[in-house]
Amino acid sequence: MTISLIPSTLPAVLSPVLTPFKADSTPDAQKLLKQCKWLSANGVGQAIFGTNSEANSMSATQKMNTLTALIEGGLNPEHMMPGTGSTSVESTYRMTAHALSHKCAGVLMLPPFYYKDITDDGLFAYFSEVIQRMGNSALQIYIYNIPPVTKINLSLSLLERLIKEYPKTVVGMKDSSGDWEYTESVIKLLAPSGFRVYAGSETFLMRTLRAGGVGCISATANVNPKAIADVAAHWRESNADERQADLDKVRAVFAHYQMIAGMKTAVAHFSKDPEWLRVRPPLMQLSADQQAKLLSELKAINFSMPGL
Repeated sequence: MTISLIPSTLPAVLSPVLTPFKADSTPDAQKLLKQCKWLSANGVGQAIFGTNSEANSMSATQKMNTLTALIEGGLNPEHMMPGTGSTSVESTYRMTAHALSHKCAGVLMLPPFYYKDITDDGLFAYFSEVIQRMGNSALQIYIYNIPPVTKINLSLSLLERLIKEYPKTVVGMKDSSGDWEYTESVIKLLAPSGFRVYAGSETFLMRTLRAGGVGCISATANVNPKAIADVAAHWRESNADERQADLDKVRAVFAHYQMIAGMKTAVAHFSKDPEWLRVRPPLMQLSADQQAKLLSELKAINFSMPGL
């Protein structure tokens, strides 16, 4: 199977960008725009409305309005992969059509995750209905595999079936399974035909690139963008494993905390903007003691966020 894909303009590293919220709990598009531009300046694309964006705590309308504001604010849609997957075909279609109307390079699409024990036929029907309703050859879908959250395992046979049926539309995936054997099996089977596999964490960045994947879409690219982008750009160099180890040290600090609240603590601290601490229920901010401990641990490894 050979796939003749539209050349991708997406960077090797993307961030599921943290969403800042106003006091009334609505997304703060201008603060988000500033954050996205900082990420872009550090070589990282924007997978807005991903898991770490608290996307499923926002309405489709809020996300679409925010995307419009970001594009109108000058963000480059060729470096953007908005999350558009939801539990309903209608919402997924609306958000996907909106992203495509703004010429985003791709969309990141969750499977419908509410019902459990669903079949490959059911999953195929969901993605197929969205694609057929779109009816647009410019659509580039990256399937989002995150079974620790969705409790849905995307089988290799399902991916093969989708690619066979929609070879120029289902063009890649983000794999946040945390299961390297699975990630590697997808790369070995599908990457030779042009399928683009992004690891869901920079912990797997070197392994993914060496196996034939294209990069990572990682939570901590929100706070450590340049270092991660540099590893992706220089992964063939002799010190790449040493650089990977440095990335892992930063990741390990944040992994001790609720990841979204922890990263927002870091952004609030280094930007000197406490409004970044806000998260949407059911998430909660870190306690004052947790915030102090996290920042102390970051200081101990000489972590900073220059230019924020």
